[in-house]
Amino acid sequence: MARVFTREQFYELVWSKPMTHLAKEFAISDVALHKICRKHGIPNPPLGWWAKKAAGKTVKQTPLPETKVWTVDKITIAGADLSRESSTLAIVREQARILASEGGDDQAASPHPIIDRALAKLGKAKPSDIGIVAADGAGLIKCEVAPQSIDRLTVILPRILRAALLQGFQLVAGEGSARFKSDTETIDFSISELVRREKHVLTDAERAEEEAWQRKRDRAARRNSWGDVFFDRPRFPEWDYHPTGQLSFEFEQVYVSGGTAPRRSFRDAKIQRLETMASDIAVGLAVLAAAKTDQRLKREEEQRRVEEERRRRELAARIKHIEDRRTAGLGAILAELDELDRLRRLIAMLTAEAPAEPTPRVSTFLAWAKEHLAKREARLSVQAIEDRFAAEHLFGGNDDHAFVSPRWY
Repeated sequence: MARVFTREQFYELVWSKPMTHLAKEFAISDVALHKICRKHGIPNPPLGWWAKKAAGKTVKQTPLPETKVWTVDKITIAGADLSRESSTLAIVREQARILASEGGDDQAASPHPIIDRALAKLGKAKPSDIGIVAADGAGLIKCEVAPQSIDRLTVILPRILRAALLQGFQLVAGEGSARFKSDTETIDFSISELVRREKHVLTDAERAEEEAWQRKRDRAARRNSWGDVFFDRPRFPEWDYHPTGQLSFEFEQVYVSGGTAPRRSFRDAKIQRLETMASDIAVGLAVLAAAKTDQRLKREEEQRRVEEERRRRELAARIKHIEDRRTAGLGAILAELDELDRLRRLIAMLTAEAPAEPTPRVSTFLAWAKEHLAKREARLSVQAIEDRFAAEHLFGGNDDHAFVSPRWY
């Protein structure tokens, strides 16, 4: 829960105990506390001041300078969040608490058209069966509250808006509901009211109506003439719904891997109301946006890693495809050379063994074989092999011809 001080009160507090002790009370670092003091022009004891005072030496207290025109009179120390969070988010939270120190939770932003439209929509809406009016849709703040809570929203929303502006967030409209937007992220939010459900207890009028129907049913039973008696039975609600006036401000869900998700819900409680929680909500907004950015960057990094792995595997498969095709091309040429060598040996053997009067069929075969050998040898010339490689897309810039990436990539 945020604590609000005047400059004078905070000045007295700073000079009442060492900054390290005060920082522990606020669950903030003493470095951040020094920054808050500088931000608001509040002097603090110099190094060694407390030791001299403890030793009984005379020490001088620096007076509080007069308030400058631009200096706000109130200082807010937003509440701490003691849940486990990453060092990155802890740094963001501390910086957000420094920014939130400017002013109090009772200060509001200038009128904003998005807030005005939401309040106007709520004011004209017809209550639902559970007594709630709603504003939702493009450019509207998503609200679901009882009509009697609308006046509270006129106070709550401008205060939260001002606190969000200190953190660098604007309230913007979009295709969906209104949201907060910084230079890097957008965060959706909504406001709702808790509705209590109770078992319906018949009123006197309803009980009389029920008893009248029962008498009618009994008469019908005696006459054995039921007619539409069962269809005429009065119907009463099973439950009664009562808006409690307890409002809840909720940001969108942001999932954080390896840690506790930042706080996203802020509710009315016994000792706090949304009217006094603007700085805590704005600090939560800054931390939530940082967590969302962190998760987005991690997803992008993971996607790059997956893509690089996919690319590496595809490259390996492509290289293998090329090597297999080249090996197959070489194998085909070597097979042809082997066949030609065998053909030459056959021709030489038959020629050496041929009789003086060659047989007609062998003679014909030898003539054909020699012609066939010449043609096959011509196909293994440099230019013929060049043409073959071009036709088969081998040993050039398109060796990956017909390569298809496996589906599992």
